[in-house]
Amino acid sequence: MILTDTHTHLYYEREPEKRRAQMERCLDNGITRIFLPNIDSESIPMVRELVLEYPDNCFAMLGLHPCDVKPEAYLTELDTIEKAISQTRIYAIGEIGIDLYWDKSTLSIQQEAFRIQIGWAKRLNLPIVIHCRDAFDEVYEILLSEKDEKLRGIFHCFTGTKEQADKIINLGFYLGIGGVITYKNSGLDKVVEQLELQNIVLETDSPYLTPVPFRGKPNESSYLTYIAQKVADIKRVSMEQVASITTENSKLIFGV
Repeated sequence: MILTDTHTHLYYEREPEKRRAQMERCLDNGITRIFLPNIDSESIPMVRELVLEYPDNCFAMLGLHPCDVKPEAYLTELDTIEKAISQTRIYAIGEIGIDLYWDKSTLSIQQEAFRIQIGWAKRLNLPIVIHCRDAFDEVYEILLSEKDEKLRGIFHCFTGTKEQADKIINLGFYLGIGGVITYKNSGLDKVVEQLELQNIVLETDSPYLTPVPFRGKPNESSYLTYIAQKVADIKRVSMEQVASITTENSKLIFGV
């Protein structure tokens, strides 16, 4: 059984022994494909370091997180990241998007940064990995306007409605399903129950959004098994089938 964590910040763990132990727990649980989004220019070396350490298991993507789109620095950050992309083997542009939970005042520059990075992805024929928080309509509007045969990717950490899921799927995107599906009152289980496995991928977003039974503690990629099992229970199939289909989906997206 091969499981794929399509979105984790495992590189945040800076203590080598702890990070190595996290990776060993992943590999012991069949999580052998791990995709790493950076968030800003400072996190690029951390992503590269982990990829160099585990070249058969860890895969890089680069982009500017919307929460790091700051008026005084975002153009410089974008320039730095674009240069790094030319020097790094990456499999997606991400994570990018719009976040209006923390700061609504930067919407216009978040939109600009999102469009610029979508342009990178199209030019390089890469998927995008979208961060969207309290901004579904704003993200969807840009995706609609940018839609063409090259626009594709993952709507990371999807927690929306069935109607929103259908809109994203109809644009040719996959839905990233993480630990929220294990939360009792999230409602995400009811949405996923109505979706086809061919439209989703699995993720942890570690160290955030820790699944039950570890909720309240830092997340890690090895906990992907709990997410996979929850999806299997909802869909009334084996975890092996969930792992197989979602991993195949990830291969279609990332090309690896």
